[in-house]
Amino acid sequence: MLRTIRTLSAAAASALGVLAFDGAASAEQPSVNLGPVGAYEPIVATFGDKRVLAFYQPDGGNCAVSAIVTDASPADADRTSTRVRVSLHPGELFHLDSVENQNVILTCGPNAAMLMVLNRGELLTQSASVN
Repeated sequence: MLRTIRTLSAAAASALGVLAFDGAASAEQPSVNLGPVGAYEPIVATFGDKRVLAFYQPDGGNCAVSAIVTDASPADADRTSTRVRVSLHPGELFHLDSVENQNVILTCGPNAAMLMVLNRGELLTQSASVN
């Protein structure tokens, strides 16, 4: 029963995240959250022409990360999204790269207590230069 509740919680978090991501992507000023975040809280970032929404659930001291990547351009009405899942040990890095050689680097905190974007300064600088 406990396993089912965890699965439903992850599915619910994923569904809510997608809805929040779509809403944020359609706004004029998309929201940004580079973390650190706790379990089931979203990381939201733009890199190159892509947007990413990522969250994690603790999994035996690791971060079970789900990341959804989609096009950032509001002109792309027919957006396609890709979901990537990976399990990170504390301190491990996960690189999401765009074809423009821009990336988001996620890292899992000690005891899976948080998830955060490691290259926050780079992303904030890129965002400021676009606006």
